[in-house]
Amino acid sequence: MQINTIFNQLLLWRDSHIKERHFLVFVSFLVGSITAVAAWLLKSSIHFLQVFLTENFSRDNLNFSYLLLPIVGILIAGLYVKYVVKDDISHGVTKILYAISQRKSRIKPHNIYTSLIASSITIGFGGSVGAEAPIVLTGSAIGSNLGRLFRLEQHSLMILVGCGAAGAIAGIFKAPIAGILFVIEVLMLDLTMSSILPLLVTAVTATTVSYLLTGMDAMFAYSQVDPFLLSRIPYVIVLGILCGFLALYVIRVMSWLEEIFHGLTQWKRFLLGGGILSVLIFFFPPLYGEGYNTINTLLATGDGFHNLTNESFFYNLESRWAIVAFLLMVILFKVFATTATNGGGGTGGVFAPTLFLGCIAGFVYAYTLNQLGYTTYLPQENFALMGMAGVMAGVMHAPLTSTFLIAELTGGYVLFLPLMIISLVSYVTILMFEKHSIYAIRLAKRGELITHHKDKAVLTFLKVEDLLERDIPTVKPNYTLGEMVKVISNSTRNIFPVVDDEGKLRGMVLINDIRNIMFRPELYDRFTVEKFMVGAPAKVEISSTMEEVMACFENTKAWNLPVVDSKGVYMGILSQSSVFNAYREVLLQNYSDTDE
Repeated sequence: MQINTIFNQLLLWRDSHIKERHFLVFVSFLVGSITAVAAWLLKSSIHFLQVFLTENFSRDNLNFSYLLLPIVGILIAGLYVKYVVKDDISHGVTKILYAISQRKSRIKPHNIYTSLIASSITIGFGGSVGAEAPIVLTGSAIGSNLGRLFRLEQHSLMILVGCGAAGAIAGIFKAPIAGILFVIEVLMLDLTMSSILPLLVTAVTATTVSYLLTGMDAMFAYSQVDPFLLSRIPYVIVLGILCGFLALYVIRVMSWLEEIFHGLTQWKRFLLGGGILSVLIFFFPPLYGEGYNTINTLLATGDGFHNLTNESFFYNLESRWAIVAFLLMVILFKVFATTATNGGGGTGGVFAPTLFLGCIAGFVYAYTLNQLGYTTYLPQENFALMGMAGVMAGVMHAPLTSTFLIAELTGGYVLFLPLMIISLVSYVTILMFEKHSIYAIRLAKRGELITHHKDKAVLTFLKVEDLLERDIPTVKPNYTLGEMVKVISNSTRNIFPVVDDEGKLRGMVLINDIRNIMFRPELYDRFTVEKFMVGAPAKVEISSTMEEVMACFENTKAWNLPVVDSKGVYMGILSQSSVFNAYREVLLQNYSDTDE
């Protein structure tokens, strides 16, 4: 009790002496520090489990434990989520997108740790997913709940949700620029001066703490042994197109498989997902876990990539085309393994799978052309690196994030130009077939997707029920003209909804329509409302989105529209003027670059 009292006094002192925007910087520093520690704990837990479970595996023979470990992992994770968490914690980035789209900056406190536990178990036991989406959800939950603890305003909470995501990416990858760009390209509505500084503080802090915990080395061991030549740009462009189509394959197949899993009961999902995952990993061991060991192997110079076939039926492949066929099958089945992991009850994201797929695709592309001998030598390591950027740009619709992330992950800044080229080409390629990223497509199907266009983004903040005018007098169909005139004389409006005894909307009375008879007393008893009322230009349902409402205003050219519930009961009048006024207030509140 005494601690709460002291804390409340500190909050009161802060309100009086420190401006919100200044205190927000301090909180963003805390978010960066805590998120980086959470990312370190997650990576350490995964590494510990994988080493503990696989250190005695034979590198030359089949390991039948691959048939069991992934199933055990998603079973434990699924039971933990169902009976301990009792909440859906999958698709972390999609959840943050939804929270932003609904202006709900409140992320449940349990998301601070539940995603870490579930994803550690899932990936540690071999689940073919990444740890990045869970840590992004964790980071955003840290930002949201710290902001609520310090009782910050709604706009500040929204910024802290983005700060948590930026800190998560920066902390787990040691990539501060990519963390900020991820928030801008994938998550945030818009970037203003009020949000730049907190994002920078969080990203830099998370990266610094990550360096302190894990050292200064880049995440992937890569050394530039062959400089990039301008003559290779055409090959980079072709690879970019291929990466775009591979990204399309990932999005379409993953969406299709998710729908299949969604229609099954929990135990059927577990049996199907566990069965697919264990069989695929048994035949293709590189599918085990995040796949970062495979990436490091392909980015290293030499012939170490032949070791990727160890522990499988394809051990000791000697044909140069056999290794190509093996890697192509890994690309083909990775999407199935990833979706089976999440669909079966595991928790993880698609960040690592996109890096994994891109690395293999770029390597196979360069290796194949080199073996055919139709061109000058293409450095396979360089093109593996480019492929990572290309597939990520296509799957996530984030060319800037992918460019800077791959450069920061590997220290491959000398390849910045080709990384930009391949990211752009891949992004443009997939846009011709799929306008939504892997994260946004789930919300788009439900009509809940926030848009990066500021006008539409502001509209998503507005709710019909908050803008209703409920004080406009209503009239009944059996009212006489004389009774109608009395209602008009006591009102300042020129429209009057007509409702029946059950409250259902029957029509509208417009003063302009009865102006020629309303001043003739001899007609007061001859006409009833039912005779001179007109139908409403359109009816707006109370559950309609503001984008649908504005489309209705545009189509009908009306200035006022009646609002009804799902049963047709009249709720109030919605006017364009009230929408425009509310729009302006939200625009100033959420997109102003100055804070008083």
